[in-house]
Order: sequence, then C-alpha cells, then structure tokens
Amino acid sequence: MSDFVFYFGLGWKHIISLDALDHQLFILALAAVYTFKNIRQVLILVTAFTIGHSLTLALSVLDIIRFSSKWVEFLIPCTIFITALNNILRVDKKEGSARVNYYLALGFGLIHGMGFANSIRIMLAQGQGIGMGLFGFNVGLEAGQIMVVAIILIVGWLFMNLLQVRRRDWIFFLSSGVFALAIKMAIERLPFLH
Repeated sequence: MSDFVFYFGLGWKHIISLDALDHQLFILALAAVYTFKNIRQVLILVTAFTIGHSLTLALSVLDIIRFSSKWVEFLIPCTIFITALNNILRVDKKEGSARVNYYLALGFGLIHGMGFANSIRIMLAQGQGIGMGLFGFNVGLEAGQIMVVAIILIVGWLFMNLLQVRRRDWIFFLSSGVFALAIKMAIERLPFLH
C-alpha cells in the first residue's frame, strides 16, 4: 500500500505541480471546448489521455521502447499547439462535437507518457512493485487531471454565465493563449539546436 501511495503522489504532482505546465496546457486545450453539460465526455477524454500516457509509460519502464528525451520534450508542446489549433479551426462547431479530441488525447497521451518515463523507470527498477507503482502513478495522474478539468470547467462557467462571455469567444481566447505558449515552448526545445 505504501508503494501505491508514493506513486499516487508522483502521478498527482506530475499534473498538479508548477513544473507541469506542459501537461496542464494540454488538458486546458482538450477541455476548452467543453462545459459542465459535457462532464461525461470530458471524463472520457481525460481517461483516454491517461490510457495513452500509461501505455507508453509501461512500455518504457519495461524497457520495450525508448526515445530521445530531447525529441520527447520538443514533441510535447507540438501536441499542445496542434490541439489548440484544432480548437481554433473548429471554434464555430456545435458544443461537444469535437470527437477528434478523443483521438488527440489518446494519441498525444502516448507522447506525454514518454516525458516522465526516464525518471519513473529508474524509481520503479529499484523497487519490487512495478505493477502497483504504475497503477498508483496512473490513478494519481487521473485524479490530478480531473482536478485540472474541474478548475477549467468552473472558470469557464464563471466567464460564460456570470460575465456573459460567448462560448465561441471563450474557446478562441483559451485556445489562442495555449497555442502561443506552446509554440514558444516548442521553439525553445528544438532538439537540433541543443
């Protein structure tokens, strides 16, 4: 049980900590098009990301796959700006119609999972409970993502209901900001310049 609690904390911090801006921006881009009316779809979306993230993490920890950390760190902001750009291009679509986000969450979760793989591989290799460690980490990750999504939906509700910001404008504002930050991060992490 202590392994579970330790790795749950790691998974939670992987999303909630101040160092997790790239993951938070990705969740923000994914959730920007949804409201509380779509809570079920948002939870499925978050779980799709966790599944992709978990799969790559498990394959990496078991030493089945390995990728250059420079390329992974570059690809993570690329996944963010692609997701944000998708929102901007689809801003006039009906609420909840962004089914492509499920594929983005699952596919891009694979890339995000590689971002933490090297660190957790070393920790899990030293311990006996790889299965419990991965399970605890993924549950913590999922809980952290649900917390981030809850904050996004609450802030969105406040803007759209109390301040009367149109849904279209809210999505465009959030997605444009995320897009700009992700482009900056990608440029700073260009692997062939470092």
